[in-house]
Amino acid sequence: MSGLVNVLVIGAVIAVVVFRQCSAQQITDARRWWVLPGILLVLSLREPGLVDPHHAALSAAVLGAEMLVGLVTGADWAWTTRLWREADGSLWSKGTKATAFVWTAGLALRAALYGVAALMGIHQGSAALLAALAVMLAARGGALMWRAGQLRPAYGDSMRGGSVHGRSMHGGSAYGGSVHGESAYGGSGDRAMPRAAWKDRV
Repeated sequence: MSGLVNVLVIGAVIAVVVFRQCSAQQITDARRWWVLPGILLVLSLREPGLVDPHHAALSAAVLGAEMLVGLVTGADWAWTTRLWREADGSLWSKGTKATAFVWTAGLALRAALYGVAALMGIHQGSAALLAALAVMLAARGGALMWRAGQLRPAYGDSMRGGSVHGRSMHGGSAYGGSVHGESAYGGSGDRAMPRAAWKDRV
């Protein structure tokens, strides 16, 4: 694959990712989050020029720094993405202003590393950019799926004083909410108790 084709592939991937971050998107392929990063990584390893043979040590160090930037950018990207489940259990995500900041900072760091490498006379081909993009997408996908695993599906109950999974372990609502108008912690259910029952309870 030529360098021009690599650049086109990278541009297309970035364009699709950025477009999907601008609006709410349903995540329908949660189990295959690693496929695209894996393909990009394989393409980068098959291409010559991942490491400059004339500056092997320095080139490897710069490549390692780029992988680290990609890893941190991908993880921060996932943590700044809004993630939620609808009542039917479907998973949705949307980028935030913080996500845009992470993208900008990651691109700036990547450009700085490229400039440093150029000043040192290190030649970097498109393979290094493919590898960094693969690491970033892998970090983002893994962190996002971990976050998704921590989310509980919504069941139509209000989370402000409502119940989680309908009711609490003791028949009342969680977090001080009510079930059938009775408070879990000294609400109307207690006020409706006979005076004798109050004495027995105390």
